[in-house]
Amino acid sequence: MNILQINSSARREGANSTRVANDIVARVLAANPAAKLSVRDLAANPVPVLDEAALGALFTPADKRTADQAARVALYDALIAEVQAADVLVLGVPMYNFTVTVQFKNWIDAIARAGVTFRYTENGPEGLLKGKKVYVALARGGMYRGSELDTQVPYLKAVLGFLGMTDLHFIYAEGLNMGPEAAQKGFAQAAADLEAALA
Repeated sequence: MNILQINSSARREGANSTRVANDIVARVLAANPAAKLSVRDLAANPVPVLDEAALGALFTPADKRTADQAARVALYDALIAEVQAADVLVLGVPMYNFTVTVQFKNWIDAIARAGVTFRYTENGPEGLLKGKKVYVALARGGMYRGSELDTQVPYLKAVLGFLGMTDLHFIYAEGLNMGPEAAQKGFAQAAADLEAALA
């Protein structure tokens, strides 16, 4: 089993989403001690924004790319290869201003590539990253689960599902900025969600 952990907080240290993601990985590794773990920290190694230069690189034939273009495509290829090789993904996803972080969005933009991780068919789009179990560690300062303000979960279901990842398990740590007691309850709820997901 190959496990890929993606930490998408802007913080390299002390991020609540990383704490929850680490807890998930620890439980999965305990049940699968021979599994191999890869960790990509998007704060320590941010993915460049999908800009005009990136689009130019992707749409230029490989034998005509400049050195900079080749390097950009090589980075995206490596990110895609990590996901393709993973059996289990653990995504640390904090809520910033009611959505995912720019670090996470840049990663999604890098791995979503037509003809590689999804394709268009006569019957519509087909995701090509199938057969993967995905645990999403959600960390929020307030309480948003099941409310109209939780735009993250619908987005994640849509974009990950579009890429073929439909075995999704959401682990919620909420109320983390509402005082020590609320934070304690939030992490306890995450532990309970994880137990249910692993059952």
